[in-house]
Amino acid sequence: MKTIQYISYLFLFILVSACGKIVDKVDNLGNYPAAGTFDDPATSGAFLSNLYGSTLSSGWPTGMAGNADEGGGIIGDGWVTTDNGTMKFWPYATIRKINILLKELPAGKVVAEVKNPMIGQAKFLRAFLYFKMVYYHGGVPIIEVPQELTDDLKVPRNSTSQCFDFILKDLDEAAALVPKKYTGNDRGRIDQAIVLAFKGRVLLYKASPQFNPANPYDNAHWATAYTANKAAKDFLDANGYGLLEDFSKVFETKGHKENILSVIYVNPAKTNGRAEDGVRPLSESKNSTGLDQPTWGMAEAFPMKDGKKPGDPSSAYAYNPQTFWLNRDPRFDATMVWNGSVYELSGIKGRRQYTMSAIAKSMDAFGFIIQGENHYRTGLYTRKGIMEELPSTQVTLNDVDWPEIRYAEVLFNYAETANETGKPAEALQVLKDIRKRAGIEAGGDGMYGLKAGMTRVELRQAILDEKRVEFMFEGQRFWDLRRHRMLNVLNGMRKYGVMATKVNGLAYDQVTPTEIGKANRFELLPQDFTYEIVELITNGPKQMVMPDKYYFFPIQLSNINQNPNLKQNKDWGGDFDPTLH
Repeated sequence: MKTIQYISYLFLFILVSACGKIVDKVDNLGNYPAAGTFDDPATSGAFLSNLYGSTLSSGWPTGMAGNADEGGGIIGDGWVTTDNGTMKFWPYATIRKINILLKELPAGKVVAEVKNPMIGQAKFLRAFLYFKMVYYHGGVPIIEVPQELTDDLKVPRNSTSQCFDFILKDLDEAAALVPKKYTGNDRGRIDQAIVLAFKGRVLLYKASPQFNPANPYDNAHWATAYTANKAAKDFLDANGYGLLEDFSKVFETKGHKENILSVIYVNPAKTNGRAEDGVRPLSESKNSTGLDQPTWGMAEAFPMKDGKKPGDPSSAYAYNPQTFWLNRDPRFDATMVWNGSVYELSGIKGRRQYTMSAIAKSMDAFGFIIQGENHYRTGLYTRKGIMEELPSTQVTLNDVDWPEIRYAEVLFNYAETANETGKPAEALQVLKDIRKRAGIEAGGDGMYGLKAGMTRVELRQAILDEKRVEFMFEGQRFWDLRRHRMLNVLNGMRKYGVMATKVNGLAYDQVTPTEIGKANRFELLPQDFTYEIVELITNGPKQMVMPDKYYFFPIQLSNINQNPNLKQNKDWGGDFDPTLH
């Protein structure tokens, strides 16, 4: 028991520090480890920790919102090519390290009660990497052993179906080897809760229109995906997971019941997974800004307090773009920052964020006359994942955990599969639960603003719309649209922001010291301004370009040149079919 506890503390230390004498003993982890590495629990643990760092190192997908309809940024023509590295994923160096552990650790002298969970964690990490390759590219070469220079390295691609089978086999074997739930100093390690939740995600993709264009919603994979996601939900419910009662606390506290797989950040050893220095307005940041700024379309996606869409005549709340922040879904206040709203960055009590030219500080403004203005300004900011108390000089010390999988995602996965397998009541209940937690009013009919008697197609869209709001800036939206073969939503899209053009009737070039003084004292309120909805300002492309060939990205040409047995995807000059044909 002491040995297991020692490894637990060691794991967390190495995971967040990536340094120390134990790591040194493993030598260069890119090479084959020294003899005896897997006879010792400490060096085995160090090797495994390095794999975690290589596999789950990305943190918050900051900037990904610009690829979809959430954030500023325009994806123009030629974004992805066979030559560039955009949207390419080929982690075979890390897979080789995982295969080394899976070959050597079973034969090592580490006791079974310690090494078996390590083997299970490594199998999960391998499945995690293969799954990402598959939803990027389709089928890829399956390599289960550490290749040597004497081996035939020119391995052909396996079919997409074979890759899914391989991924699911690894996940099932991982689930049999890891405990039900890690807590305390073990939090962040792969356990059964993580494996089952992730398996549900994998099977959701396998059933999706992306992989089944000829039969997008009636293929047999949906039933398998439903069974897996319901099993994951039931397991999580039985083991203390669930929706956190307060949505605003999901990203402000650690180790709570909603986070299933967390990438843990700890100041000062491992920080800034949120890239807060790029997300904050420049006046309270350092050297950078412009990431994850919500578009006007994203602002309008949030419902009103009664769950109705803005402007819906049946809503109890009137909607006016001049007071767009009033009476909205509480998640709007929890995640959005608009002109004149309270945003207490650097711990400044009562601080309000301004975005009007001549009123806002530094480059915080969104206006036609600002030097250096570009399409990343939208007139909106976000508070999701931001540690507002940090001063600008310490903005890179943000150590908010990245929730790679949280309970709400499992609910949405379960809802999608329920809807596609003839169980609309189960899917609708998920939406009600999500909206209830958000603080939306139930209404006299208990529908939380949702339409009664929705068709399968309507409920499918309602799930996607709700997830767009719930997971804003968590890197889900682009992949959800792609998974449903709905890139047409983005293709040709123009993006807009909300510009404060007047304050108390005065344009930017009429502003007096009185207004500036009020702004400096944070006395100007959102309703003191006049707003216009304007297209994002850019010298580059103005429309999004998302062709159908982006449903599967190409293998990078440099990899094909190294291995002529790799076939390119059929929409990229080759004849490999990445679907489950």
